[in-house]
Amino acid sequence: MASSSPASSSGQASAPHQATFPSGSTTSAASSGVAASGGGGGGGGGAGAVTSSLTAYSKRKRRLTDLTPEEVLAGVKRVKGVELIVPVAYGTISFWLGKKAEESKSHKWTVYLRSVDNEDLGVVIKRVVFQLHHSFSNPTRTVEAPPFELSEAGWGEFEIGITIFFQPDVAEKPLELFHHLKLYPEDESGPQTTKKPVVVESYDEIVFSEPSEALFARICNHPAVVVSGSPSSIPAPSAAGMDDSSLERKQGDTKEHPLGQWFPKHSEVDELAVLTATRQQVHAQIAKLKRELSAHESEVLRLKSSAIH
Repeated sequence: MASSSPASSSGQASAPHQATFPSGSTTSAASSGVAASGGGGGGGGGAGAVTSSLTAYSKRKRRLTDLTPEEVLAGVKRVKGVELIVPVAYGTISFWLGKKAEESKSHKWTVYLRSVDNEDLGVVIKRVVFQLHHSFSNPTRTVEAPPFELSEAGWGEFEIGITIFFQPDVAEKPLELFHHLKLYPEDESGPQTTKKPVVVESYDEIVFSEPSEALFARICNHPAVVVSGSPSSIPAPSAAGMDDSSLERKQGDTKEHPLGQWFPKHSEVDELAVLTATRQQVHAQIAKLKRELSAHESEVLRLKSSAIH
């Protein structure tokens, strides 16, 4: 069974990183992970559990900007000196179903795209298409409204394609992401358990540089959006847009999601805690290896002494 993820060990997150894309580019760099064999089988969502056996995330930033020829002809006005930032997270949460489960459906898992603060992403995203392994029935799945997620059952790990289609007034091309489904914890020292899900998540920032005035007015006050910069003039927020956004947040946020307890938190404090824990694990492993090396050296000396006598 092939496996790959942004993490290198159980309960340990990878070092954060960012990739900034050129102006006007909507091409996405793939998450770490290689397509693997597996898939198969349909099924429902994940079940509750107690503690996460693996939590990992990486960080990225992608910038979307520049007027298209169509916008130039249409006289679209941009808000200069401003960026609209939408922090998102995407990943998978998988549960082993136990020894009595069917061999072809050993795990239940959910793949998702969410707001880092669990706000409703429908304010900027119209739909999301998930591309599963070809062994699944109907491997191309479209989710037309938030929350943007789907759940399945299967036995193998593979790369999932995630294509994001934006709302019409965003006026940007679809954005492609890739995530490697991970079912098995990398720390295989103990037996599998149905009480510990495997959680792998990537952090990303979708950045709209110099957004259109209409888009800025509609979403600038939405809690899923961060406004960066100091525009020379700020269009008045759209009252209708604010009302619609408020309604959407109630319908599409993930604040009370049944898997919400497993969503990793993304903040500088959390990252520092992860780095500290990782350092402690590395030091502990080094100390263990030194003890083992010392024991081996002592045994070699003993054997040499015995041979001489």
